[in-house]
Amino acid sequence: MNPKIRVLIVDDSAVVRQTLTAVLESDPEIEVMGSASDPFVAAKRIAEEVPDVITLDVEMPRMDGVTFLRRLMAQHPVPVVMCSSLVEGGSETLHQALEAGAVDVILKPRVGVAEHLAEARILICDTVKAAAKAKRLGRFDRTPRAAMMTAQRRAGPEKKLTADAMLPPPTSRAMAKTTEMIVCIGASTGGTEALREVLEVLPAAAPGIVVVQHMPERFTTSFAKRLDSLCAMEVKEAQDGDAVLRGRVLIAPGNFHTMIERSGARYHVSVKEGPLVSRHRPSVDVLFRSAARNVGPNAVGVIMTGMGDDGARGLEEMKSAGAFTVAQDEATSVVFGMPKEAIARGCVDRVLPLQRIAAEILRATER
Repeated sequence: MNPKIRVLIVDDSAVVRQTLTAVLESDPEIEVMGSASDPFVAAKRIAEEVPDVITLDVEMPRMDGVTFLRRLMAQHPVPVVMCSSLVEGGSETLHQALEAGAVDVILKPRVGVAEHLAEARILICDTVKAAAKAKRLGRFDRTPRAAMMTAQRRAGPEKKLTADAMLPPPTSRAMAKTTEMIVCIGASTGGTEALREVLEVLPAAAPGIVVVQHMPERFTTSFAKRLDSLCAMEVKEAQDGDAVLRGRVLIAPGNFHTMIERSGARYHVSVKEGPLVSRHRPSVDVLFRSAARNVGPNAVGVIMTGMGDDGARGLEEMKSAGAFTVAQDEATSVVFGMPKEAIARGCVDRVLPLQRIAAEILRATER
């Protein structure tokens, strides 16, 4: 039996602390070691025992969460998951928190809405388990407990749906050749900063890119705006019917699946509601399958840092349809889960460190 992941909850709302405790402890791999109403109380608790993971609110009395995060990283570099109720302007603050060292972000549970809480529970628990495995080089000491945790999720009572829930598997090859190549990228834990590193070095005329980054609804809007301010390419949150164009990056909106469709020799995205696929919405598997069906050899598939296996099956389908495929290597991945699963399937053409992925995208799309 592996030791449980011990979590400290830091939030000024008693209701949120109670709800998060119930959600996290519903997973047999997680134990809530305690909670704190503000960073000062949390600091005293950490001095007594360092947790494996901390969930941290943004807006709290006496000290805000981002300030506490910076101080925490300087003294006790523990994996931190930021938790927000998405108040106006809060998501930009959370992006600052990611730059300060947070591993990921999650939504506060929507208390009183049972069906939303049931879906949020899966995401919250998986995010905390991914944080326990975070490997930001030099940032976190790998404790025996964290080192013993496996990347495999325990099978729960929820059925883990595949991309079949959104569209059928590819049955024929897509158009053999078009004038434009399309790049599909999938990422999860650690992906926000990894995507920035890749996208900000691509030239303004780079091929069209569609991205699935596991993020909550509304976070993707500010994430896209932030990238747009940093990149030569246009970056925007995808809307149903948006054209996939050279010089444009489309970010799949949180809580919606995004698929590529073809009209003649041109491509656009379809943004749709649907069930969780591979425990995510948006799902990388859904995007990659749509590329396999409709783009085929005119696509490049890239799978990056993240926990679990979302995207591995879809990348295999892209490879079978003639696409060129790339995976981020273990050394530069915050969590080597999704790339590892894809590599294990034998469907990856190149395994590369983060800093070489942009150049490989350009090389592959010019072949």
